[in-house]
Amino acid sequence: MTRLVRVVDDDEDMRAAQVQTLQLAGFEVQDFAQATKALEGVTADFPSVFLTDVRMPGMDGLELFQRLHAIDPELPVILLTGHGDVPMAVAALKAGAYDFLTKPVARDVLVAAVNRAAGARALVLENRDLRSARHDAAEMFPELSGDSEVIQHLRILLDRVSHAEGNALLIGPPGAGKLIAARAIHRQGPRRARSFVHVACDTMDEARFEGHLMSAESPNLRSTRQPGPLERAQRGILFLDRIDALSAATQARLSAIFEAGEFWPAGAVAPRALDVQLLASSSADPAPMVADGKFDPRLFYRLSAAILPVPGLAQRREDIPALYRHFLLDACARLDRPAPHITEAVKARLSMHNWPGNLPELRGFAESQAMGVSTLKAPQDSDTRGLTDLVAAYEAELIRDALRLARGNATAAMQELRLARKTFYDKLTRHNIKPAEFRQ
Repeated sequence: MTRLVRVVDDDEDMRAAQVQTLQLAGFEVQDFAQATKALEGVTADFPSVFLTDVRMPGMDGLELFQRLHAIDPELPVILLTGHGDVPMAVAALKAGAYDFLTKPVARDVLVAAVNRAAGARALVLENRDLRSARHDAAEMFPELSGDSEVIQHLRILLDRVSHAEGNALLIGPPGAGKLIAARAIHRQGPRRARSFVHVACDTMDEARFEGHLMSAESPNLRSTRQPGPLERAQRGILFLDRIDALSAATQARLSAIFEAGEFWPAGAVAPRALDVQLLASSSADPAPMVADGKFDPRLFYRLSAAILPVPGLAQRREDIPALYRHFLLDACARLDRPAPHITEAVKARLSMHNWPGNLPELRGFAESQAMGVSTLKAPQDSDTRGLTDLVAAYEAELIRDALRLARGNATAAMQELRLARKTFYDKLTRHNIKPAEFRQ
């Protein structure tokens, strides 16, 4: 809570008494005999409460309030008035002053009023900081933007976890954006000024996992050790990506470290207290693996307080066009190329393709369009063709995609497309597609 109070009163004895009362109540007090001096250094996010007498020579308390109100309408100003000034103070209250007190004011009344104002100011500044962090996170992580119900729900969960500084497990298909979601938690939360340490568990040498977690060899021959991920994540966030790739034994050791609340850095002569927000990701729900003995239950329960489902594109289809436009414009800006027209064929692909590769696949498609190297062709006279022709053109492209992936194997392609054999070959004939052309 804000503990700074600026006291403004030309009566030296009265001002000294107020300063002493507020200091004994635990406030940091700055006192001024002139209102003009009290304005110095005040900005829109100034973390202070103002307590000012109304009647003063030069700039009076009402003018000071008006000046402060112009800087920030939510800056709390408490007016001290004589009995004859009450109507004036009530008018100021209607204009936005926080409160007014009549002189002489009892100590408990003064402290209570300033406490309320300080709490209100702290809440205002906290909400502004939160809104700013959310805005920054949305700009930094456009992959989490969108109007689908699932992505809106995820954004709410990310915000709650970030400010609670809680452990969490992010579950979703490959490419859905679990790392992006973890970075958003870091960016929005109180630990954003500290490190975000990403450990790709599926690329780790399991035999050396614990040694790597604690420290890493230094390329500098004059030094034998660099801080490992656990040490670098102190007071920040440790993100264990694909934690399900670790063996149950390694997970158990990791869980023991967090349960102990301390760890031994390599070369240390004493353990260090552990202050780390733990995030992890998995492509599948670990709960069945716990039942099968393939996932350490203590680690799972440590993470299971917040299980965040990160949806794939198939679950948020309505967000795909906007995501594509973002990726396209980003690629065009990077390549210094004009943005191409979004053809009907592109629109059809965006709406009908399942995007099993999720965000990386969509980004790759947008970049191919930006570079002008996509094999996706817009139908001729697309502006005059009807829906049937557009769907047929897109259907042919899907069949070609399946044959490319299957390297010309017709059986594998029809299984991928879930088509009956006769239907598949009828479509090949209709679109004049020959599997042999894809076998190179």
